[in-house]
Amino acid sequence: MSYSDLNVWAFLLIIAVLLLSMLLGNILRHVIPGLKKTLIPVSVMGGAFLLIISTVTYYCAGDYLFNLAAFGGSGSDGSFSGMGILEIITYHSLGIGFVASGLRTSKKKFNKERAGEVFNSGLTTVNGYLIQAFVGLIITLIAAYLIHADGLISAAGILLAFGFGQGTGQAMNFGKNFEEYGFKGGSNFGLTIAALGFLVACIVGVVYINVMRRKGQIKIVERERGNSLSDYEDENEISVVSSMDKFTVQVALVLAVYGVSFGIMYGLSKLIPAFETTLFGFNFFIGVLLTLPVKAVLNKLYEKKIIKKQIINNFMMDRIGGFAFDLMIVAGVAAIQIPLLVSYWGVLLILAVAGALVTAFYVNFVCKRQFTSYRHEQFLAFFGMLTGTASTGMILLREIDGSYRTPASENLVFQNLPAMVFGFPLMFLANFAPQSDLNALITCIIVGVAFVALNIVLFRSKIFKRRRCVVKSDGGTEENETDCSGSDENLTPPPENTDN
Repeated sequence: MSYSDLNVWAFLLIIAVLLLSMLLGNILRHVIPGLKKTLIPVSVMGGAFLLIISTVTYYCAGDYLFNLAAFGGSGSDGSFSGMGILEIITYHSLGIGFVASGLRTSKKKFNKERAGEVFNSGLTTVNGYLIQAFVGLIITLIAAYLIHADGLISAAGILLAFGFGQGTGQAMNFGKNFEEYGFKGGSNFGLTIAALGFLVACIVGVVYINVMRRKGQIKIVERERGNSLSDYEDENEISVVSSMDKFTVQVALVLAVYGVSFGIMYGLSKLIPAFETTLFGFNFFIGVLLTLPVKAVLNKLYEKKIIKKQIINNFMMDRIGGFAFDLMIVAGVAAIQIPLLVSYWGVLLILAVAGALVTAFYVNFVCKRQFTSYRHEQFLAFFGMLTGTASTGMILLREIDGSYRTPASENLVFQNLPAMVFGFPLMFLANFAPQSDLNALITCIIVGVAFVALNIVLFRSKIFKRRRCVVKSDGGTEENETDCSGSDENLTPPPENTDN
């Protein structure tokens, strides 16, 4: 092997170009005032630059930018192509980002009311996925029947829930799985939906902020900068620099957990070969589940004084997760292959518009009723997350709640557990739907029923509420908690006869 061989440098060159594109986007964001006001994430801008260059390169040179020799070639010799490496980066960045987020420690204790809001936040997230999947399936069921687009399958619409609701990584994972059922360009279809989702989040978010600000319902609040050490580390943590750098420790923990998740997926795939694709599609979920016993073991070791210093640093875990998600987004957008989507553009645009409308309507409906004291903050957080990623939701939220005075940011973080509990079983439907048109229709019906059922749970206090009723009698006034839905004549005595 010669170090001058391009294959030695290909992977690093791809990473360098991805990061440089984000730096360029960040520079333009500061140089062009109007661009900053759009709130488009820098990672999306960087990916868009590379997508344009890659598409132009395809039509001029006959292949995509990252399939050129400098980036590893087209993979015709059996190796991964440059575009394939982009998909690998997207896939692993998703898992690493979730593991880093899952390893964060929290000493937060909620009262009953806040616990209920977090639970409702998780239900809202899952219902957002469900309504997106339902509407998406209806659109592609009709499209596959009417237009017979080359390679389009009736289950393709469920990718709206992954592209909008869960972002680039999951959209690519399931789109790739769908290719096994004849969906030509499935991974690119999913990636494109995700990219359109970011644009929807920014466009609708900015419009919403400006409209509500003109109405006087919200105001822009500058974020307070943290100046204390507590913003970056907790008490009794390991030293920043010792025999092993503190950041190195955080990275080692994240990759160790992610490596164990691979071992679990690999072992289970050998035991159940039929679920191999499904198992490896849930790399992020298995990684997050593993963080729970890791934190439990560490807490026990802290209690027993076997480990005297706290190992995990939340600030650094946030940075690792942020880096992974930025890399995931820029690589995912750059990996889109426009020529493969020529026959799908009509369907993609319909899905994007329909997804934007139903998500905005549903989230606004919920926030007005369940998060009344901070409905606008919660709307922006939820809408940004359900069309982009959690970081997109935080970007929109910071515009009106820069110091996170409302619980909206906490709801966005802690909703993950209830969302996973309710949403994970339904994700298996995504591998059932593409097997046939009938399966897609059955999935659509199940998703619709689940949406109704979970909304009953979400609005349980309003549907099954017991009001405090005042019952008047001759002896005075007595308050009782009872069901006031019956006839009023059972609760109030008839008026006294005042006739002479």
